[in-house]
Amino acid sequence: MGGPGRAAPYAAMVMDARTGEVLHSRNADTRLHPASLTKMMTLYIAFEAVEHGEISLDTLVTVSRKAASEPPSRLGLRPGQKIKLRYLIRAAAVKSANDAATAIAEAIEGSEAAFARRMNRTAKALGMTRTTFKNAHGLTEAGHLSTARDMTILGRHILYDYPEYYNLFSRRSTDAGLRTVSNTNRRFLSDYRGADGIKTGYTKASGFNLVASAERGGVRIIATMFGGRSTAQRNARVAELLDLGFKRAPARVAFRPPKKPPYGKAVAVASAGVTAVGRSPRPLPRPRSGPALPEALIAAIRSQVTESVETTRAAVSPSQIGPDPAPEAPVSTIATVTPPPRPTPESLPASAIAELPDSPGTPALERAESAGPIVVTRVSTSGGRLWGINVGRYSTRYRAEQVLLRTALSEIGTLGDALRKVVQTGRGFEANFVGMSREAADLACRRLTARGLPCETIGPQG
Repeated sequence: MGGPGRAAPYAAMVMDARTGEVLHSRNADTRLHPASLTKMMTLYIAFEAVEHGEISLDTLVTVSRKAASEPPSRLGLRPGQKIKLRYLIRAAAVKSANDAATAIAEAIEGSEAAFARRMNRTAKALGMTRTTFKNAHGLTEAGHLSTARDMTILGRHILYDYPEYYNLFSRRSTDAGLRTVSNTNRRFLSDYRGADGIKTGYTKASGFNLVASAERGGVRIIATMFGGRSTAQRNARVAELLDLGFKRAPARVAFRPPKKPPYGKAVAVASAGVTAVGRSPRPLPRPRSGPALPEALIAAIRSQVTESVETTRAAVSPSQIGPDPAPEAPVSTIATVTPPPRPTPESLPASAIAELPDSPGTPALERAESAGPIVVTRVSTSGGRLWGINVGRYSTRYRAEQVLLRTALSEIGTLGDALRKVVQTGRGFEANFVGMSREAADLACRRLTARGLPCETIGPQG
């Protein structure tokens, strides 16, 4: 973090993380230099990209000359070196490594400039109304500005949108692949009771910045400070801000987590004018009577479908959907057509009998009766659709159903007619698509595997 720096503008925000209620603010909307607080957004997008299959934690990232030449703080990456994304994430979160942040940006979006545009779209979606990002690391650059309010909002979203990664910010040290690195915030984590994250920042222009979160007795507070004069002075002031938050926050309150924004990549594609599905040829389901679903379940389903549709807009191109079905001929035209002679059952294999189309103008039941009795043994109504695919094993049924829904919507071209099925085993819940032909199953797996998603074909069961 370095020694004392010149005075920088001071700003602060204290928030009850459970509800988003502001408990204290000072110059909270003044646009200032965020320094390495910027990396919270870099990491937020990295978590999002992993969640949606753009990249995996084990993807080997090739380090560019630009990334390797970033000034300290650094992990020590070299041009051309290959390193797993998980180590870059650790280095950026814990050591605040600038070279790691740039490497993450380039791995996800191809260039830091494109990544910065995604950062700004994401900031807007999160409600960060006075933030503009120019780079992925936070080194001082003209126009690269944020506010104490916006950084508090971002810290809260990281906490609740990606809780599985939040522990990164509480690690005193971590294995970053090349070496073990220490946390730039380790003093505060050790000194303040209940502190468990999240990010420091320092440049000469910004002063000593910190977004910190702590939990005591079920109450969680987030405090942000810009413009500290030193590490020690900043830590002492943030401790005072957190104390103020715990004093003002109620012990019990209705939990209102922030709303997770739409998938950033899908938003970018949609804003470019790309549409996924013009209309659906599927008929509407019949109305069903019965008890109403709980509102909480309806809200959860609606949220998941909305997110999955956004994913579909990014993943499905118009060429995958195919043309609209031809319109049905008018009834009057059909009535004038003379039906061709029907094949006799004796001239057809048993498997084809079940698939005979209805003859125009003749009720199916009447034709069946006029044809005389037909005895068929083990006629399959699946049309050879005895294959399926498995897209992973999950710890809960709900998670397996989530994955099936998202995958189905992102692969409408190959999975539109498949049935989703969750199978519980002794090792978890298998997420399967069934009722497919072998060709369709093979094609679906090739497409999913190409996107880095798990997939195995399932053959007919004897």
